[in-house]
Amino acid sequence: MTELPLSRSLAASPRSSLARTAKLAFVRIGVLPVLLIIALVCFTAMSGNFLSTRNLMNVARQSSYLTIVSLGQMLALIAGGIDLSVGTTLAVTSVVSALAMVAALNAFPDMIWLAIVAGMVSGLLVGSIIGLINGAGVALLGVNPFMMTLGMTSVGFGIALYLTSGVPVYGMPEAFGAVLGFGTIATVPIPIYVTLLLVVLMYVLLNWTRLGRYIYAVGGNMKAARLSGINSRSTLLATYLMCSGLTTIAGLMLTARLSTGEANIGASMPLESIAACVIGGVGLSGGIGRVGGVVLGALFIGLVQNGMNLARIDSYLQMVVIGTILVVAVIADRLRTRFLAELHS
Repeated sequence: MTELPLSRSLAASPRSSLARTAKLAFVRIGVLPVLLIIALVCFTAMSGNFLSTRNLMNVARQSSYLTIVSLGQMLALIAGGIDLSVGTTLAVTSVVSALAMVAALNAFPDMIWLAIVAGMVSGLLVGSIIGLINGAGVALLGVNPFMMTLGMTSVGFGIALYLTSGVPVYGMPEAFGAVLGFGTIATVPIPIYVTLLLVVLMYVLLNWTRLGRYIYAVGGNMKAARLSGINSRSTLLATYLMCSGLTTIAGLMLTARLSTGEANIGASMPLESIAACVIGGVGLSGGIGRVGGVVLGALFIGLVQNGMNLARIDSYLQMVVIGTILVVAVIADRLRTRFLAELHS
């Protein structure tokens, strides 16, 4: 009678050990490597140009804008919040910077770079104002981050459409687009250099600075962070300011690429940036996330979009795919949280 339970336990032991190893691997690696392999295999089979050097460089350039916005979104998520207004920040930045450049160029036709600087400063200023309002609402007034940033989304898009009447802003200096939008250094597009610089800065911020540790602490357990002497309000305010600042930089780069000020360029960015973060291992409950994972998540979405374009998949179906990826990422995040709790128990 005693041998049967013992034999069953011995047989079950390797299975439980294998399951624990699988869970540990999933917690550490996540779902991204699997999705990346599937995407590479599928799109390589659909198009022979998918893995060409030229196409991969194009993917890196196109993904640079999403990567920058996702870095900002990552800060908000790690701090236990979310920023749904990244799209409106892109739109307002694009419109205001373009209008300022056109006005400065008309006033001083021979001072092209003055017009460019004036436009960029104006865009950075208006983007920072959006971040300040978001941060003040969340940190100082205690408004739910979802509702606060959702409200600012409507306000921002309304302002952008009012300023342009829905018509793109033309007449910006050609040098702005030639340098920041289409310029290259050693055949590598300038947006990629800007993105790499921001990635390094974000890595240093989160891993080697006191503010970075505070952001993780506030997102992991705000009450414990306060008891430890961390000023959670100033930390959250700084987080939303940096999120909007990064998004503003992406907005300026997109404006340069399009050579116009657009009020609708950021419509899909909230969904895509959240998807890139969650796929990259950023926890929706806060306190978890790494720069490298977010960069890979943004590149993955860029690869998927590029592959679907090469395969001539309808744009409406592409929206379905991106939404499905987000759902899968959220489910994976919940499973990782559950497995992590089981491994620690």
